[in-house]
Amino acid sequence: MSIENVIETERAGHVGIIRLADERNRNALSNPMRSGLAAAFAEMEADPDVRAVFLTAKGRAFCGGGDFRMMRDESDPWSSHQRFKRTSRWLTDLLRYPKPIVVGVNGPAVGGGIGIALIGDVVYAAESSRFVSGFLRLGLIPDIGVMYTLPRLVGMARARAFVYGNETWTAEQAMEAGLIAGTVPDDELEAHCLERAEAMAALPVEGFGLAKWLMERSYETSLEEMMVHENLGQSLAYSTEAMREGLAAVREGRDADFVAASEREPANRIARKRLSTTDY
Repeated sequence: MSIENVIETERAGHVGIIRLADERNRNALSNPMRSGLAAAFAEMEADPDVRAVFLTAKGRAFCGGGDFRMMRDESDPWSSHQRFKRTSRWLTDLLRYPKPIVVGVNGPAVGGGIGIALIGDVVYAAESSRFVSGFLRLGLIPDIGVMYTLPRLVGMARARAFVYGNETWTAEQAMEAGLIAGTVPDDELEAHCLERAEAMAALPVEGFGLAKWLMERSYETSLEEMMVHENLGQSLAYSTEAMREGLAAVREGRDADFVAASEREPANRIARKRLSTTDY
């Protein structure tokens, strides 16, 4: 499926695949790219048969950052404000996405392209890829959530050096800094990421969503508040079919079938019925 002519989507079992596909424009964050990306993730979140998402890109670049034409033509304060207000909505949804996201960075991730990569729960990069700060070169500050995600992953000292020094990191340097989970030979990236996404899709997606919701709060929340959130999250986890399946599997000495357990959840049965009458 093609969305806005700049996003391609497909399914591989229980993994939804999203590819940035505006190769001629370096997969830059044009308005169609932003809206198409948000729409693709929203469709896959609504589909109970999609249990994990793999995000990558076509062409030689993962994402070239801001779209230069849009930046030139829509740089007045009101246009910029409206664009970033829309961005804050869909980006927040992606950072809090309830299903596992595996990202495969297949080429340069520049400026805001780093922010797109960092929506992933697990991020792998091709050995030839690189991460380019680039913001200050244009007289701009980091956006697309980079000021939020980058310090949490690499620490404040490294984040400052990267942004203020307008640095470029190789894939190896990004891994050493803690920005990504690992590097992969270029021709093995997609297979490796798909394998990782398939493994995550076999896990209890309900518990994953709750764990992600809780962990996101760990830096700004007091211990007492975290214990309240943990209480609520675990109480919900105990109520799921996935928990019953996991416990039964351990007691019976067999592998758990969390996919089948999810299909027994009332909410997923309702969602599946709704999707069967919806034309995407």
